[in-house]
Amino acid sequence: MCKYHDSHGHKTKDCRQLREEVGRLFNNGNLREFLRDRAKNHFRDADKQAEEEEPQHVINMIIGGGDISQGPMIKRNKVSITRKKCTRDYALEGTISFNDEDAKGIMQPHNDALVISVLISKPRFKRVLIDPGSSANIIRSRVVEQLGLQDQIVPVVRVLNGFNMACKTTKREITLLVNTAGTIQETNFYVIERDMRYNAVFGRPWVHNMRGVPSTLHQALKFPASEGVKTVYGEQSAAKEISAVDEVILVPAVSTSRTRSRSERNKLNSNH
Repeated sequence: MCKYHDSHGHKTKDCRQLREEVGRLFNNGNLREFLRDRAKNHFRDADKQAEEEEPQHVINMIIGGGDISQGPMIKRNKVSITRKKCTRDYALEGTISFNDEDAKGIMQPHNDALVISVLISKPRFKRVLIDPGSSANIIRSRVVEQLGLQDQIVPVVRVLNGFNMACKTTKREITLLVNTAGTIQETNFYVIERDMRYNAVFGRPWVHNMRGVPSTLHQALKFPASEGVKTVYGEQSAAKEISAVDEVILVPAVSTSRTRSRSERNKLNSNH
């Protein structure tokens, strides 16, 4: 049982969200009185380095077609994938896979989307949806305003089609630097005016440019880098908060017909 979530999906010691929360508190300078001297020195050194690398702000929430991006050149390894006796060769940086270890600390069962936080032009933005079903990268106009980069917006008309065949016309684009676990990519976004539940949506153009492999089941995104495969874990609590719906209790209407029949019998008896 997990005492942090008060559920039986996993053990407290395996809870990924609890580890991330404790890590966040440590990085913010809390709970360090419980550390040994060696660990305290480690955090002091890390703090000095973080002054230059860490974002200046953390943004939680501010209330088509996709162009093929030119990504950096990477080392190409030959990987053989077999399926139904058909063998094809793919170029990947190492082997990317998921197993039960990657799912430790996740509230199970779940149907949560993969929501992460990334650095966009220095500030850290939360509530970023990884959506391989989207052919475009989308960002809210108020996020661009928060960054103070309105002057970098380019007027371009694009038509985005939703799964329900609804169309949305965007008239602006912007290219921003996105830092994901130390890997920086120039990313083109369509800027939309209307509100949405996420600060940004990273679609197939970003996923493919990163050569990333997302897994909603494991709440993680993996991608190759020069130092090996990197992993970005999803923020399951944010995903649950965004997708939460009110429970609707259906009340059967059988009692209405019974009441009507009883009232009709009473009328007949009174007439007699």
